[in-house]
Amino acid sequence: MTGNQQVAYSAVVDILFQALAHPARRILLEELAARNDQSLFELTVRLIENHGLAMTRQAVTKHLAVLREAGLVTATTAGRTTVHHLDPTPLAAARTWLDTLPSPSGAADPKDPS
Repeated sequence: MTGNQQVAYSAVVDILFQALAHPARRILLEELAARNDQSLFELTVRLIENHGLAMTRQAVTKHLAVLREAGLVTATTAGRTTVHHLDPTPLAAARTWLDTLPSPSGAADPKDPS
């Protein structure tokens, strides 16, 4: 990887981890993983029903915008309804980065079955 590629890769991973840093955004991803293709209204209701997390539609919209910027969520509009879709593809960049980290000394290697 060249220097410019490393900087670009680092920026992608940074944006991804910033998006994942907020618990409400992680919950939104979990909701989309459990049931993909949801409207803003559906997501807002599921946050309340499944997690006791009462958020305004405006707050959910802002969180979805951060997830879209990170590439984790896409949206399509049909008439007046925007439907949100989970795209887990960017998580591969995070997994790749995490796999480059050495194991702490003395810690068991999760890839070692012994």
